Amino acid sequence: MLQLAHPWVAAALDQHSNLRADPLVRFHNTFRVVFTMIFGTLEQALASSRYLYQLHTRVLGEIPESVAAYERGSHYEANEIGALCWVYATLVESALLAYESVLPPLSPGEREAYYGESKRLAALFGIPASALPTDWSAFEAYNRTMWASNTLGVNTLSREMAHRILHGRGSWVPVPHWYRALTAAWMPDGLREAFALTYGKREERAATCALRWLPRVYRRIPDTLRYVGPYQEARACLQACSVGLLTRANNRFWMGQPRMLSPNPNAKDLV
Repeated sequence: MLQLAHPWVAAALDQHSNLRADPLVRFHNTFRVVFTMIFGTLEQALASSRYLYQLHTRVLGEIPESVAAYERGSHYEANEIGALCWVYATLVESALLAYESVLPPLSPGEREAYYGESKRLAALFGIPASALPTDWSAFEAYNRTMWASNTLGVNTLSREMAHRILHGRGSWVPVPHWYRALTAAWMPDGLREAFALTYGKREERAATCALRWLPRVYRRIPDTLRYVGPYQEARACLQACSVGLLTRANNRFWMGQPRMLSPNPNAKDLV
């Protein structure tokens, strides 16, 4: 949702991906590359980085209608550093938000370590260190500034795409009401209003209830399911063990394939 608030991202997704027709394939293609960068071997991570860069060189076009700071017909391209920084920031910030919804909050030192280590992922995205906020405090300030800036803006296109995702349209995966409510609760106020997300008393109760039961349920989930398949596969490889059937099934859920492999050069849709 935060990514769709950037008009460049929304236009790229509409013009260069199959998000509308098959959002699950887009989900798999994205996490296949991201998880390979994080959990794969050095060779796999670098191959994923090169693949992503080359794919993004073909993702360019024009904004279909004026929105925020962008005029209709203005040029966009996926490898532009500012746009890459925003996509990277949404991943880093949202991951911590999700983590702290089920586990105890990180200490200030742990947050700094988390952010510092995440810069390796930024480098694989093609983002130079000089373009990133220096520390966690600066990173939080960057996000607050972006939320209120005219760099972000929601129009009919991004709003329609967001609601398709939130309601699972084009996919067999149902999106429960509590999940939509939690998404609305976590969105910055201005963007929640811009995306026309419903957040009344019913949604507030659903989000509050979810935040009560999610930690209890999460802590009871076996490690084989609690941790994503690529992490399990990486551990198995480090321990010179075979990759089990449950890990392969977990990988299929997250990446659409049983093992972390070098990205498929024939894959057309990732953004």
